[in-house]
Amino acid sequence: MSLLRVLYASRAGLLQSWASNEVVRPLLVPVLHPSRWRIRALGLSTAAGHPFFYWVWGELLPQPYESLVLRMLMGALGLSLLVFPRFSATPPSASSAAIFTAIFWITLPLFFSFMYFCNDGNKVWLASLGAMFLIYYQLTDWRIATLGSISGVAFGWLLFNAFGPGLPEMSATQQWTNAVVIAFSWWMGLVLGISSSNLRREQLSYTLGTMGIMAHELRTPLATMSLIGDALRAEAQECVDPASQKLEKLGVRLNSLVRNMNHQIDMQIANARLMRLPLHKEALSAAELVRQAVAEYPYRSTRERECVQVMVRRDFIFKGSQALFTQGIDNLLKNALRSLAAATTASQPGDLLIEVGILRNRGRIVVNDNGVGIDTGLQPRIFEPFFSTDRGTGHGLGLAFCERVVQSAHGTIRVKSEAARGAIFTIELPLLA
Repeated sequence: MSLLRVLYASRAGLLQSWASNEVVRPLLVPVLHPSRWRIRALGLSTAAGHPFFYWVWGELLPQPYESLVLRMLMGALGLSLLVFPRFSATPPSASSAAIFTAIFWITLPLFFSFMYFCNDGNKVWLASLGAMFLIYYQLTDWRIATLGSISGVAFGWLLFNAFGPGLPEMSATQQWTNAVVIAFSWWMGLVLGISSSNLRREQLSYTLGTMGIMAHELRTPLATMSLIGDALRAEAQECVDPASQKLEKLGVRLNSLVRNMNHQIDMQIANARLMRLPLHKEALSAAELVRQAVAEYPYRSTRERECVQVMVRRDFIFKGSQALFTQGIDNLLKNALRSLAAATTASQPGDLLIEVGILRNRGRIVVNDNGVGIDTGLQPRIFEPFFSTDRGTGHGLGLAFCERVVQSAHGTIRVKSEAARGAIFTIELPLLA
């Protein structure tokens, strides 16, 4: 009995691990932000496709049942994806994502299943329903598509019985034939959806892991550079000639550069954890968090440190990860300081201002810099993984990491900027009751 219990516990543990890694965690960890052009293409296809197919199945190749009202309604839902900018914004808000999901649940499984039943499961709508499953699984996450397919067909059947035309019952042969074709289409959509989702997730995870390993490997030559800096400073202390001061400054500068590079490596390794953020949270003081991040940041010069100022209008407590939020503030500091360094004028005290306060019962951390700003056309993409406005040295993970950290605390982050007029990043967080 004990052996059977051990085997049972082992199997249960494997099942639980699979469910966590392959089902639960991917739902909580989105792979990539949806492309605004993809959403617009889907909206255009839906808005134009339904009137077109009403003409095809209503006039050119008439089918038993067609409805101009339903077609126009489906087209209007697709048109809404083009008309309202919030649907194509990056990153999408939770409400936009929910509405997007609802729109395609209505226009795909619900509408297609209703039309299938209203047309007595004929060849045209059998093929259309099968194609719908393949489209639906490629359009969204396979878990959402599975739930949507089941619920959509069920509701379509209920609507058909309530409002559809009276039709004779399909023969047993047709029912079984259609069931086999539909099951095959649904199964292939499910398999393709799972495989493509896992492939994208594995590719991103592998890329991020490789970046973390490469960053870690840089520590070896940096350790050697640090030893050289220490040796230069020791040599300078033993010398009495005028060159000793230069050696001392060179050693100090070398040690400072090594500390800065090690800090940057820590940031890259943390950014490489983009897909694997821990769920541990604690009560954090926003003012204390910001002050600590600003104090510990490895500035390249005294002038760079002096340009950063912190203004606490009103402190607040929120729930999050101390290490991750510190890393997020570091990323924003690094980007702002780089932007200031690229500006034409020398930085002055207050050119990088971080404000902490409360507005409308939400905590706010605002990072405001007077740097070169961000071009309006690039702003919708700056939170995407691997997208960077700094083509030379940017890896495109810093802001994606910041957004993930903020979202893990049920907060939001947004940017307001104009070219040559600086940038304002605003983090809003729920207050801890």
